[in-house]
Amino acid sequence: MNSEILKISKGRLYGNVRVSGAKNSALRLLAGSILTEEPVELNNFPNGLLDVQVHLDMLKVLGKSFVTAGDQVLIKEETTGITVLDWQGRSIRNTLLILGALTARFGEGRVPLPGGCKLGERKYDLHVMLLENLGAKVWEEDDYLCAKAPEGGLVASEIHLPMRSTGATENSILCASLAKGTTTIWNPHIRPEIMDLIDMLSKMGAKIRVYGQKCIVVEGVRSLSGVKHSVIPDNMEALTWAIGSVITQGEVEIENFPYEHLEVPLTYLRESGMKMYRGTDSLIVKGGEAYPIEISTGPYPGINSDMQPLFAVYGAMCQGESKIIDLRFPGRYGYAEELAKMGMDYRVEGDLLVINGGNKLVGTTVNALDLRAGIALLLAGLTADGVTAIENSWQIQRGYENLSTKLKNLDVNVS
Repeated sequence: MNSEILKISKGRLYGNVRVSGAKNSALRLLAGSILTEEPVELNNFPNGLLDVQVHLDMLKVLGKSFVTAGDQVLIKEETTGITVLDWQGRSIRNTLLILGALTARFGEGRVPLPGGCKLGERKYDLHVMLLENLGAKVWEEDDYLCAKAPEGGLVASEIHLPMRSTGATENSILCASLAKGTTTIWNPHIRPEIMDLIDMLSKMGAKIRVYGQKCIVVEGVRSLSGVKHSVIPDNMEALTWAIGSVITQGEVEIENFPYEHLEVPLTYLRESGMKMYRGTDSLIVKGGEAYPIEISTGPYPGINSDMQPLFAVYGAMCQGESKIIDLRFPGRYGYAEELAKMGMDYRVEGDLLVINGGNKLVGTTVNALDLRAGIALLLAGLTADGVTAIENSWQIQRGYENLSTKLKNLDVNVS
């Protein structure tokens, strides 16, 4: 698959596909591996993802080595005590978790700002706040974000999150695991990827108790041990194949399907025309007809913000008016302009995206503004007459492992 332009023709998804390990979980688990000097073995691991490859190379800079084989990675520590992530390549937002893990274990850390942005241009305030709550000094220096713990390491405290932030919840857990004393994290975002991180850290010896959406209590320990852990399936990938099967009138058995993580989105889709049949660890989606949808995004177990571009394509396929409002990131509808190039009729009313569905889509050249926009354009391309050329298709490879192979196995032509 060309890393810049992906060309896709109209096609019907048909066959079997296995969901890879979750991108959003895998990256957090890699940050967690920094907290121990012992080996970490991860299974059901999406080694083929672009963001994962970037993160593994970052670990190498920090003194770790890694060996990958199939869906497994083994991480070992070769050099201890490297606290500066000297990195010139493409950055990822997970560097904020790397900073937390370095500061928790070694007392200090220095990482490039994600995307090279200045503090204030992107919202790092919650990460700065939680580190400062645990006693660290945090500052910006030469496009790096730096943190230094007090003598003796981070000190437990109460962390009050003003919003249910995934990243801030994860960083709080990582830092508190090795902090002195007991930390209470109030108003956490409890979602599958965070529970997966907690599961792995608990196997490593962390003492973490979860009280629903109320709080997480972490009793700090002196050190964490190595671990063998299996990554949860990627719910975004699973949902992509399910929606793709409906809008192409396909028939797909989606193996390794995380049904318990997608109950709310699946309820909406079932009521909106999707025909699905649950297997032991799979979901069979056999066509159906897309009906208009009205959704709002929100914290888990609701429909998260990443899912709304997929629902937008679903709405474009049906006769009638669909409405989407993103309560998490209002106005995150840049992808709609790209879909409009293919013929989707839409308008934005305040923070509301209104789609007049039923227009026939036509292949053209479009731009993957980000990962989720890219996969929405790919799904639209499967329904469009002619060839759809997706520029910056590398964005899709950040979150969909072995995409070209999986599409070809589902009887779809990509180049």
